[in-house]
Amino acid sequence: MSKPKACILSVAGERLHRDEALFLAQSDPWGVILMGRSVKTRAQVRALVDEIWAALGRACLIFIDQEGGRVRRMRPPEWPDFPAAGVYSDLYEIDRGLGIEAAFLGHRLMACELTPIGIHADCAPVLDLLHPGAHDIVGDRSFGATPEKVAALGSAALEGLAAGGVVGVIKHMPGHGRALADSHESLPVVTADAAEIAIDFEPFSRLSHAPMAMTAHVAYTAIDGDTPATLSRRIINDVIRTRIGFGGLLMSDDLGMNALGGSLAERTRSIFTAGCDIALHCAGFVKSPEMILNEMREVASATPALSGRSLQVAQAAEALALKSEPIDTASAWDRFNELLAIRSEAVA
Repeated sequence: MSKPKACILSVAGERLHRDEALFLAQSDPWGVILMGRSVKTRAQVRALVDEIWAALGRACLIFIDQEGGRVRRMRPPEWPDFPAAGVYSDLYEIDRGLGIEAAFLGHRLMACELTPIGIHADCAPVLDLLHPGAHDIVGDRSFGATPEKVAALGSAALEGLAAGGVVGVIKHMPGHGRALADSHESLPVVTADAAEIAIDFEPFSRLSHAPMAMTAHVAYTAIDGDTPATLSRRIINDVIRTRIGFGGLLMSDDLGMNALGGSLAERTRSIFTAGCDIALHCAGFVKSPEMILNEMREVASATPALSGRSLQVAQAAEALALKSEPIDTASAWDRFNELLAIRSEAVA
């Protein structure tokens, strides 16, 4: 059996068109991520996933960005209105145990929405610390301002997803919280010294056992000048792999973001040189199906086959998606709504 290519690619719309199906069959990406353009109804997503799997000839991991709050591809009224991480942070301040319980339940119930439509990988939770005065690209996506709180709530989120058969992706390693710019638009450069930014690594260190993680398109001048973490061999080897101790599958953040320079092919080759395991490309800024497909082709052409240790950690992540635990969904929703009400009353 041939090895899949070390990339996660996307599709252009609500159904797979013929050229995309041929491309997927030929390029064989390890996984596929669904953007908002491809997520409209439960039945539609289920059909699209089946089409992707048929084109590949296997049931690959299907990824989505479903954090809750601002960042969610599955939206009301078709899907429940899951809260942002900041809501769990508020409840944690009221009662630590209730905050952790809510984070677990919220993500366990999120998994109940994901797995029936074939989605078993979620680009969440965010482990970036909340820093006053930073760009609000993180904001209420953060579980809080201290490593202890972020790690506790992030761990509960990961466990909730995993209990429902969904593998989480911790992000944005080694820390996006100090960024003064949106990496979708330009490269954030963090000028804090090494001692200051060390605190940003701590939530990731505490959850270094996570199966998958995503890099930050952020430069840290105290470590590697103006080279973003995604492209920095020094940051990936010395900070992410060694200091943080992360041994799982490391994927890039979206290669289409404006924080990175050069062509998509150049970006793709650079992330593997730096030490990433998987290239992620979403084409989130592109509207034309033809242009989206052309971008996917460019990334795939520069992507090697999964092999060695990268293949092993990818297979380990896939295996986790096959495990789930039973849940009384109605009772879980009752308790979750009760917890959200406690938070609402306290902050009113």
